[in-house]
Amino acid sequence: MMFYTYVLKSGIDGKLYIGWSDDLKERIKKHNSGLVKATCPRRPLTLVYYEACLSKEKAIKREKYFKTGFGRKFLKTRIYIPR
Repeated sequence: MMFYTYVLKSGIDGKLYIGWSDDLKERIKKHNSGLVKATCPRRPLTLVYYEACLSKEKAIKREKYFKTGFGRKFLKTRIYIPR
């Protein structure tokens, strides 16, 4: 089984949302259907980056890293985020 750390970009405000899941396609569907409270008002959301991990713990650790200043800097070097 794989676990995914992912980054979504809001079509409303252009901001990023970082999360993790064991079913990436289904999780993105939930985000864009309005079933996730944190992203409901920021729809539509586009997947702009993801990583696959072999364990839940590593996916969560990676999510936490992406939410730090160093992690956001790393993401800026990997994905194009227009201002």
